[in-house]
Amino acid sequence: MSFKKVTAIVRLDVLERVEERLREVGVQGMSIHQCKGYGEYADFYARDWMSTNARIEIFIGEDHAEEVASAIMDAAHIGMEGDGIVAIQPVEKLYQIRTLKEAVPHELKKKQPE
Repeated sequence: MSFKKVTAIVRLDVLERVEERLREVGVQGMSIHQCKGYGEYADFYARDWMSTNARIEIFIGEDHAEEVASAIMDAAHIGMEGDGIVAIQPVEKLYQIRTLKEAVPHELKKKQPE
């Protein structure tokens, strides 16, 4: 089994809802960064037209990538310009620094507290 990388850019005001939804579908880890940019929506009141958004990156087994992308879209959708984008990309290799070995999808899951 291989990995996919799910990258999403969403509005800051829906970020908490997206995070909660990702936890519900079992995502064990993600990176979230604040970013600026414009695309379908541009902030014409800003000198550079940029709006501030959240960028979410998730490495996940390929069999769960579509489920994760759908969860993000469901949670982030409000039906307006600037709702964001989601991309699924192949990952050639993924290594865990702690073990110095190539990761496999089932090893990335945290053990749940009993």
